[in-house]
Amino acid sequence: MIDVSDIPGVSSGAPPSFAELFAAHHPSMVRLAGLLGADDPEDIAQEAFARLHARRTRLRDGGAAVAYVRSIVCNLTRSRLRHLRLARLRRPEPPPDAHSGEHLALVAERHRELLAAVDRLPRRQREAVVLRYWLNLSEREIADAMGVSLGSVKTHTSRGLAALGRALGEES
Repeated sequence: MIDVSDIPGVSSGAPPSFAELFAAHHPSMVRLAGLLGADDPEDIAQEAFARLHARRTRLRDGGAAVAYVRSIVCNLTRSRLRHLRLARLRRPEPPPDAHSGEHLALVAERHRELLAAVDRLPRRQREAVVLRYWLNLSEREIADAMGVSLGSVKTHTSRGLAALGRALGEES
């Protein structure tokens, strides 16, 4: 640590000025903040001296200024580390990967093909497939909605899926 009496123009009897305190102790406060784990030790040291400057008239003992700045550096470092830890815990999830324009165009084309194939199904098969896979109804709910037996729902759904697979060029 630098002794303020080593600074040119500072007498050993008079209390050091703010500029003299800053010149003598700023590098050591930067090192202290860095050793305490601050990611911005220069900013912390600057803030500590700014707080000292704002309160310099309230210090009872002129010799306590260095201890005061040191405690501010410790408190600011602790506070910033706590803030960073909480900020990292609350970090939002990254947005999902965006699909390329080509991918979106292919998906849109595939949807058009699927809807056209569904539209070409016989009425009962189309009803069974739509109620099952678009509305997620159970086979019992589909049978009630269509007014048919449970076996008919299974038959119409199975035949509709097979016809869609053929229309879209997929083997089932």
